Amino acid sequence: MCPICIANITFIVASATSSGGLSALAMGRFYRRKQTNQHKGNQNETARDGTKNKSEKREIVSEAEWLIARKDLLTREKEFTRERDALSAARRQLPMVRINKEYVFDGPKGKETLADLFDGRSQLIVYHFMFGPDWEEGRKSCSYLADHFDPANWHLPHRDVTFVAISRAPLSKLEAYKKRIGLAFQMGVFPRE
Repeated sequence: MCPICIANITFIVASATSSGGLSALAMGRFYRRKQTNQHKGNQNETARDGTKNKSEKREIVSEAEWLIARKDLLTREKEFTRERDALSAARRQLPMVRINKEYVFDGPKGKETLADLFDGRSQLIVYHFMFGPDWEEGRKSCSYLADHFDPANWHLPHRDVTFVAISRAPLSKLEAYKKRIGLAFQMGVFPRE
């Protein structure tokens, strides 16, 4: 799986755990089980940061002590959320750059410029769907994520946003692939330099 996909999944897991400790506990148990199966017999393994792996021996405490620890973690999670929100607001305030070059994409409607891709809306999300010209199908992680684009894409136009995925594969391959796996969102081909 590519680093971007891993980061997205990590973000999703982090978001899920902020609503309660149950998700964190479930993910922790899943991760430890997987880690234990991969490293059976090596209880003294050293982690990348130089510390010993202590995930096997977590402290057992009373409910009152757990509640104190959970409230402390919740405070830290809320601080993180506020910091992430501030960072997101700063990103949205970044200045824009005028694009003077005319990019032309091969799309289902024929040749389309970058401005055409906006489809009359003020915002455009472009996803790089990894599908090489000589490949028979899209990359596994991109295909997995693409399974979730159509439901989200239902809401985007109501927020003045257009979504399009672009790739290097020929449009005929992209359209056949979309049909085979049941995708409806718009796909186009990277402009040729």
